[in-house]
Amino acid sequence: MDYADKEEFLKEFGEDYGYPNGPKSIDQIRATEFKRLENGTVYLDHAGATLYSELQMEAIFRDFTTNVYGNPPNCKSLIHILDSQSDISLATCDIVRAAREQVLDYFNASMKDYKCIFTSGATAALKLVGEAFPWSHQSSYIHVYPLAISRYALSQGAAAFAIDVEEAVDNDGLSEGLVTSTKISLHPIQRRKGASFPERDPAGDAYNLFAFPSECNFSGSRFNLDLVNIMKKNPERILEISPFSKGRWMVLIDAAKGCVTQPPDLSKYPVDFVVMSFYKIFGYPTGLGALIMRNDAAKLLKNTYFSGGTVAASIADIDFVKRRQGVEELFEDGSASFLSIASIRHGFNLINSLTVPAICRHIASLGMYVRKVLLSLRHENGADVCTIYATYTSEVSYHDTGSMVSFNLKRPDGSWFGYREVEKLASLSGIQLRTGCFCNPGACAKYLGLSHSDLLSNIEAGHVCWDDNDIIHGKPTGAIRVSFGYMSTFEDAKKFIDFIRNSFVSFPNKSANGNLSRGGSSHFSPEGIRMVMQFVILLYLASDLFRISGMERWLSVSKYVIKFITVYPIKSCAGFSVERWPLCSTGLLHDREWLLKSQTGEILTQKKVPEMCLISTYIDLNQEILVVKSPRCRDELPINLKPDSYNGGIDEIDLYGQRYEVLGYADEVNLWFSKAIGRPCSLLQCFSPKFRVCLNKRGDTVMCRDLESRLNFTNEAQFLLVSEESVSDLNSKLSSKADTRKGIDGVTVKVNPMRFRPNLVVSGGGCNRCQMINFTHKDGQVQKSKEPLATLASYRRLKGKILFGILLRYDITELDTDSYLEVGQEVHVNPE
Repeated sequence: MDYADKEEFLKEFGEDYGYPNGPKSIDQIRATEFKRLENGTVYLDHAGATLYSELQMEAIFRDFTTNVYGNPPNCKSLIHILDSQSDISLATCDIVRAAREQVLDYFNASMKDYKCIFTSGATAALKLVGEAFPWSHQSSYIHVYPLAISRYALSQGAAAFAIDVEEAVDNDGLSEGLVTSTKISLHPIQRRKGASFPERDPAGDAYNLFAFPSECNFSGSRFNLDLVNIMKKNPERILEISPFSKGRWMVLIDAAKGCVTQPPDLSKYPVDFVVMSFYKIFGYPTGLGALIMRNDAAKLLKNTYFSGGTVAASIADIDFVKRRQGVEELFEDGSASFLSIASIRHGFNLINSLTVPAICRHIASLGMYVRKVLLSLRHENGADVCTIYATYTSEVSYHDTGSMVSFNLKRPDGSWFGYREVEKLASLSGIQLRTGCFCNPGACAKYLGLSHSDLLSNIEAGHVCWDDNDIIHGKPTGAIRVSFGYMSTFEDAKKFIDFIRNSFVSFPNKSANGNLSRGGSSHFSPEGIRMVMQFVILLYLASDLFRISGMERWLSVSKYVIKFITVYPIKSCAGFSVERWPLCSTGLLHDREWLLKSQTGEILTQKKVPEMCLISTYIDLNQEILVVKSPRCRDELPINLKPDSYNGGIDEIDLYGQRYEVLGYADEVNLWFSKAIGRPCSLLQCFSPKFRVCLNKRGDTVMCRDLESRLNFTNEAQFLLVSEESVSDLNSKLSSKADTRKGIDGVTVKVNPMRFRPNLVVSGGGCNRCQMINFTHKDGQVQKSKEPLATLASYRRLKGKILFGILLRYDITELDTDSYLEVGQEVHVNPE
């Protein structure tokens, strides 16, 4: 840690950072309540879900193990509390009622004016309002990002349209950060096909809804809550002379993000509906939220569905239902999530001990620090590194800038780093952040400058939410977001900044494309750093000549020697080494010819099932048997490879964009593998014949060799080759790091070539690496570390790919069924 950096930070933010007047300092909070972060994890996704305190969870556990809580069917209002005869239910009713009061207090809402309805989260609360709102053909729904409610409005013939809100601060309001002017831009009006456009009732009896977030979860920009009073009292000020300004306007605030640091004060702003989720505030419980609703607004909502607790009486065989009268009773269908509700008081106790204003100031100081440093970063050619997405200006107080920073990164040439690349490298550095559009397509399109045609083009290119298509047609499809919580520290922010500097900023000792090029590496020439060469390796096998082609940057060396040959029969399981092995049109005979599939159809690999590396394999070509062993299974399993031994039927699967015909196996085989990996699965074999039917010149049917190179269940190519020298160079970098990374067993990491699961290891002398190389197994246990992928990322990264090894393809050039690879054979490298 550079203490000078922290001293500089504290000079600017020391009055607000770390709870200087609180019951605990930030360092004490981390040491006593978040000991699980002492392993170096940096959690920066608090806008997604903040972390629960260990003391908070201890208090909940103590509560639940010393008290008995029962289902409180009729405690939704004071009137019906005596309906229950159980003391336990009565006590639970008291807890639930106190929780409602605590929620209303958090928003400074009077129980006389508001009710708290518990839901499964903010999304469920939005859904409830959308379903029950009194829409009509004369209604309008105006929204800033809460998009889904528009589906309900449109389905009832109402008009719906989005707006952009631009806010400015004048010089007279700087001391309080007050917004003095608001500019509204209306997007095109939407109506469902076939819906009429009736004249607006001059009396204005239609009910309209205006919805906006208190804080944008994409940019962190906070909205001026004066919009509430304007829309309720003078909507023409925003909508101008639009006919849609008529009618009674109701206002909804999505406070899921904003309530963490600035919950709307409902004594000042008479919002009709506020939605929120508790895990955003204090981490636990998940699956519980609330709708805070004005009593007069509640009278307008119509809840069609009813269930236990929401109905006073009903008759099963006729259309007769008498609903309960209390607001909570009308909208909380079924049994309340009373244990989750009972736990929220412990979260509020924690937040109240620190106070929301102090939390706001603490979080804002970290957000401003990261924002300022990111904006100051420059590549060696002077180009900006970071583009930050926000609407505030430098005049806005940093207390008003929110708790998050959303951005994208650029290379020196102005092209974008993909956000998935940033996310994966951050994970290797122990940093948890969020990427994509954050379930906010409106803000995402606005800040990224994506037009409708851009969005439609991205969809046509195959882009969907949560995929890896982060750059399409040269433009980002999403962004990177870091967000802070009440327990975040300067050290968290500093580690993130250092990660960005070390991984994405081009300094004089880095290559022109923005990727690291350390001077200690002697394996690439300057030209090789900037280009990827096509090459052909010519292996001379007795009298047979054949080709293996691939991609890599090579030294001008003339000869290599094969040191090891390894065959991996089952995808992601252990392989076995051989001195000599036959070749076929798919590469090494039987290599990755089998795979495991889950009951849901998912193809299993070590990345998701690390225990697969404990399954050892061996093939006896003479007996035509595949033998598998596992420490979890008492007996080894022999699998007959003869064509007449299959009895599981033929099926088809899709893998890596290809469709394969596969053969299944009997139940006893699948049960063995299910026990070996600890979950139900089935073994499948790639069904691709080694020969095909041909016709000779006379028209006779004969068997002939299929000359096409094919893939079994490999990721990208038939072979993977690594060199001992490259592995030695990697180990040298691992051991010479200034902070000497330690392995999971407490010693310096040293990598064996087999860690990369190569088919061929050569002496002398990429392929895209995944996190499987970070798994090791010892004493029957699978363990994971950040190495060696983290070190490879520092000097073997090209356009988002971490490269190590060479992907090869066997080009069959002769009708020969007797080609072999042997240890000791020479490998000649000739650039094409």
